[in-house]
Amino acid sequence: MSDTRDDPAVPASSTGLLRAQASWFIDQRSLPRHQIVKAFDEDFQGQLGRLIPQIEHLCDALPPDDVPAKVALACVGAARQRLKAPEAAGLRGEVERVERLARSVVALCDHYDALTGLAMCLACDKPIESGDAWVPYDRVTPCGGAARAGRVHTHCAHAPRGPR
Repeated sequence: MSDTRDDPAVPASSTGLLRAQASWFIDQRSLPRHQIVKAFDEDFQGQLGRLIPQIEHLCDALPPDDVPAKVALACVGAARQRLKAPEAAGLRGEVERVERLARSVVALCDHYDALTGLAMCLACDKPIESGDAWVPYDRVTPCGGAARAGRVHTHCAHAPRGPR
């Protein structure tokens, strides 16, 4: 699944890859095979095992009243709870448990990027460098889900999005 499995640290440039992998799993409309779910489970647990200490380290360097650090640490606490969850009964139960891990991966990638000052394009998942032109981006999922706000490269904002 992930090519970062053996890396002790997740470099900032790979959070886009981790986020994309977790988002792919979350967006699946049909139940994947059990072996696929197990492989993603192992990857997400490994990714969380690397992201959690990195975020804690970043938060330790900030003042105790720093709001983004407090929010990130709350997310770390939720991720730790999800890591402790036992294997669920049945394929659907396991998929739901692994989806929760995937959601923690996405959230911790977002916190990691925010704490390190890295801005990612929500359209192409590539970093927005200091000289890049960008526009704010805010959208609601088609199902009426939560809005995802952030930035996109100007050229990504005007690029066609697949078949219409």
